[in-house]
Amino acid sequence: MKKNIKAELSQNFASGLVVFLVALPLCLGIALASGAPPLSGVIAGIIGGIVIGSLSNSNISVSGPAAGLTAIVLTAITDLGAFELFLCAGIVAGLIQLILGFIRAGSISNYFPNNVIEGMLAGIGIIIIWTQIPHALGFDKENFSNETLFDNGFNINYFSELFSSIHPGAIVVTMVSIAILLAWDYIPSLKKLKMLPGALVAVVAGILLNQLFIVSGGSLAISSEHLVTLPIPTSADDFKNLIAIPNFAGFTNPQVWIAGATIAIVASIETLLCIEASDRLDVKRRITDTNLELKAQGIGNLASALIGGLPITSVVVRSSTNANAGASSKVSSIIHGCLLLICVLSIPFILNMIPLATLASVLILVGYKLAKPATFKHFWHKGKYQFIPFVATVLAIVFTDLLKGVGIGLAISIFYILQGNMKRAYYLSREKLNDTDEFTIKLSEEVSFLNKAAIKKTLKNVKPGSKVTIDAKSTSYITTDVLEMIQDFANVRAKENNIEVALIGFKTSYRDYENDQDSHISITHRRAM
Repeated sequence: MKKNIKAELSQNFASGLVVFLVALPLCLGIALASGAPPLSGVIAGIIGGIVIGSLSNSNISVSGPAAGLTAIVLTAITDLGAFELFLCAGIVAGLIQLILGFIRAGSISNYFPNNVIEGMLAGIGIIIIWTQIPHALGFDKENFSNETLFDNGFNINYFSELFSSIHPGAIVVTMVSIAILLAWDYIPSLKKLKMLPGALVAVVAGILLNQLFIVSGGSLAISSEHLVTLPIPTSADDFKNLIAIPNFAGFTNPQVWIAGATIAIVASIETLLCIEASDRLDVKRRITDTNLELKAQGIGNLASALIGGLPITSVVVRSSTNANAGASSKVSSIIHGCLLLICVLSIPFILNMIPLATLASVLILVGYKLAKPATFKHFWHKGKYQFIPFVATVLAIVFTDLLKGVGIGLAISIFYILQGNMKRAYYLSREKLNDTDEFTIKLSEEVSFLNKAAIKKTLKNVKPGSKVTIDAKSTSYITTDVLEMIQDFANVRAKENNIEVALIGFKTSYRDYENDQDSHISITHRRAM
């Protein structure tokens, strides 16, 4: 047992460190954008890492304060007139999420098609790149980091202002940081240094470079407004004043209950979206119990509100950073929460030396990996019934917000399903002998993404050592969501759990399943094993 714990810590410390470096400025920035005390965002990050990370069974997702809730939180704090009253709304939100978990509302995530989830990731990747450009150039326009593209005016005058106000020192730090990160990504000898992540090297290099600029007294020195900003307590009273306690009189205010219910609904939807996306980023294709996740989020939000923290959700930026940094289990999320706690209490003066340009470099590369051209090409080759919902989701998220974008993508996907792919429901035939573990999953003529949940649940419940036959001889259409899920099961999870899989009747290309649709990719599909 001790060896397993030691191995988990060794495998996940580097990724936890990278997520900590990314999460710290995000926690602070989201708190400021929400009109809350700066430390409230860090408290939410600590609770999201340690408490939710311990309770959740998601191996990749990381929880913390979310940019998608900033407008709701800002409005609620303004209307209520005090942050201490708003904390009561956080308690209400946590209780509602607990109830949602117990009534098994998490199963709604099974009905998000893969092209919409991938579109969500790509859209967020574009937003990440866009919002980090000012930090990378040393120009931090107020409120520029909102999660929509046009919040501050997408016009020629803005770009003129941006590129005429760049800071040469920040650009040097950005270029050096990106060079270090790319070297750690592409040089094999450096990629093996798991305990020395490229992000940490970039942060140290950024600090040293800026200190050199300051000592030299030149124009390259980066001023404090372009550095991480944390409160530095110097006495016991300072530490005490850092934490806000709820004013429980707020429970008599109807606005508190309305705000709490709104936060619970939005936070739960964002969490379920992120969990579905995180499971796709997991190289082992492990499946998260979404009902358990809602319970964990509820407990986390209760704990956060009780000690002065912002509302929490599972967050795509930190989760994708975690996956890209090589996380293998939820230990990485717990480590990031512990590092937030330790460093904020012990060395805030060192953290305040980190240039935002370095952290922007880390996030820009994360954004590129989420929205890389290969992803767009992949869905283009799958045909218009996959590409149009994907690109519509991307554009809608970039030009509106996360929930509206996903809603538009879902609406388009459902339209196509209703148009041609729902002629008949699929059925599953399960035959289990008394003394053996042999299953036959027989797919019917039409299998759409609406059938994904039942098939996913069946495959998840297959015990190690079983023999499974998946029969598609009668299937004329099967959506790529389900097809890829079956491939992942046969190629990854089945091998790890000693499950014998036989695939019967599957065709050799997506075109064969979409004979009257525009599909242009041909795949080699494993036949009966």
